[in-house]
Amino acid sequence: MNKALFALSLGTFALGIAEFVMMGILVNIADSFSITVSQAGHFISAYASGVCIGALALLRIRRMPLHSIMAALAAVIAVGNLCAAAAPGYWTLIAARFVSGLPHGAYFGVGAIVARRLARPGREVQAVALMIAGMTVANLFGVPMGTWLANTYTWRLAFLAAGIAGVATYILLRAWMPGLEPLPDTGLRGQFRFLRTLPPWLIFGGVFIGQTGIYCWYSYIDPLLTSVSGFTAADLTWLMLLAGIGMFAGNLVAGPLSVRYKPSLVAGGMELSALALLLLIFFFAADKWLMVPLLFLCTMAMFGSGSPLQSSIVVYSRGGEMLGAALIQIAYNAGNAIAAWIGGAVIHAGYGYTYPSLAGIPFVAVGSTLIFILYFRTERSAKDL
Repeated sequence: MNKALFALSLGTFALGIAEFVMMGILVNIADSFSITVSQAGHFISAYASGVCIGALALLRIRRMPLHSIMAALAAVIAVGNLCAAAAPGYWTLIAARFVSGLPHGAYFGVGAIVARRLARPGREVQAVALMIAGMTVANLFGVPMGTWLANTYTWRLAFLAAGIAGVATYILLRAWMPGLEPLPDTGLRGQFRFLRTLPPWLIFGGVFIGQTGIYCWYSYIDPLLTSVSGFTAADLTWLMLLAGIGMFAGNLVAGPLSVRYKPSLVAGGMELSALALLLLIFFFAADKWLMVPLLFLCTMAMFGSGSPLQSSIVVYSRGGEMLGAALIQIAYNAGNAIAAWIGGAVIHAGYGYTYPSLAGIPFVAVGSTLIFILYFRTERSAKDL
């Protein structure tokens, strides 16, 4: 792997731990602060809110060299997670989670542009998939490790690990990332010009609505597995490892498939499969061993749509790549934040831990429909993407 791509993927590894470890240690942190699980869900929303605000900051720094932007974002990853590890109470952890989320959207957005620049012609989607692979590896190893550390010692060590990975990312980006000139500046108004076309809106809508649906279920995977499926807290380590394998597999499969087929067809198919899987989870969550393959397949579908759409938005936002990169990350993480709120509200209303998956199904249906509209109206007859 290109060393610069490896450095990029190390950053997404840190971000993957920061974002997803919360799902595996939600009950642990709730117990630590003597709050409810639905209140602990606000830590997920705080991170996602930081992502949305931070992504918009790209418009302010769009004239900076791309390698300088990436190094600065890595520094914020380190600071935010180290602060989360040291947070003494509920509100300080809320603040630290918000700061931790600030670089997330910008990192993925600019990283996708950088990865495409570093790629060989025709391999742009695969280069983006390699960058995102760091997040899938985080779910494969980092999140299970963080879950184990939380259950064995303290949840603070999980965020400490993310902070250390952020420090390492900063060092390697400074050492290995080649100098990359800023994108051509079309002015602030020019950044918005691509929004006059339909494809970006279909991508944003498909991502936002589809992501909301899947994360209604995944935000509360910890109490679902322990309170409904009957697994122990110790089982969460290998279950989160399995979820990480599913994410890794989804990303691994989506990259090559998007070279052979259109990215929207791959992403739409992944989201459509999630619809059926969420329905099965709702009905069979109490079946301990059936939940194992369902967990794997649903996380595979969740990540399988990521790299095709992350790469596609760069193509559809010519002249406004920074804004396009920001908006797709806002779509992803606004979906995450709303999903955590919807799932928490369903649980708080007394419907139980299986119902967030049912609440997510209509969202996934609409999200996948929008992506298929993109395929049939635009990409099916397009030559290059």
